[in-house]
Amino acid sequence: MQFTVAIDGPAAAGKGTISKAVAAAFGFAHLDTGLLYRAVGAKTLDGMDAVTAAETLDPVDLENDALRTSAVAQAASKVAVIPEVRSALIAFQQSFARRTGGAVLDGRDIGTVICPDADVKLFVTASAECRAERRFLELSSKNPETTREQVLADVIARDKRDSERATAPLKPADDAVMIDTSDMSIDEAIKAACDAINAAR
Repeated sequence: MQFTVAIDGPAAAGKGTISKAVAAAFGFAHLDTGLLYRAVGAKTLDGMDAVTAAETLDPVDLENDALRTSAVAQAASKVAVIPEVRSALIAFQQSFARRTGGAVLDGRDIGTVICPDADVKLFVTASAECRAERRFLELSSKNPETTREQVLADVIARDKRDSERATAPLKPADDAVMIDTSDMSIDEAIKAACDAINAAR
């Protein structure tokens, strides 16, 4: 059985947490497509050309613990605007989406570009302030010098870059189910996602 769930949304909206929970609940495979761009971004920080990094990406590269740093996140957002990088990674994602047993992919252009024919499309969002607070709590535990102001500025800058890029901008698919997690608990957000998937099965 093939069943594809596309989950898109901006940084720190909760789509990663929701995607993992949904995949576990339905027994689907899960791919955090943002990790692909983070892996490419990490390689550029080491001096590799972005297109070369994308074309030679290995699944092992996705297991690097350093991919969650703020520096890599910013690098990922920068390489994601390069059309040749996106083209190199599309086949990887589309192949994953078609795997037998069902698949959940989360990112920024899954429902609009990677899997426009996905069985279910969700767009998970939250206010910039809410997302910045979540990211601040995550980052400040590792780096006490992190400030709320800087994190909010980074979130706003990334939103602008992701939504205004010429290739595959961040936006909900026309038929996506919107889930605003600003005032939701994790459990409530996961239930909303699962309800949408059950309705489509």
